[in-house]
Amino acid sequence: MKLPNKIIKYEDSIISKFPIVLSKINNRDMSVLELYKEVSEKLENIAEFVEILCCLYSLNKIELNSVSGGLHYVERTME
Repeated sequence: MKLPNKIIKYEDSIISKFPIVLSKINNRDMSVLELYKEVSEKLENIAEFVEILCCLYSLNKIELNSVSGGLHYVERTME
């Protein structure tokens, strides 16, 4: 996993690519394959895509919709 540090610049890390993925599913749910087709040109490989999805899921930014089978952007409101 490429996280920013002394050697890896932020721009080269997977964290910098979170907005690319989130912007695609912000308006509607998408299947994993559909999302990959949308963002694949901006990523190095499919392994990086999987790492991004794992991180976003761990951070509770995305969920898997059990009904549609698509990825869903989780919007948290401040209460």
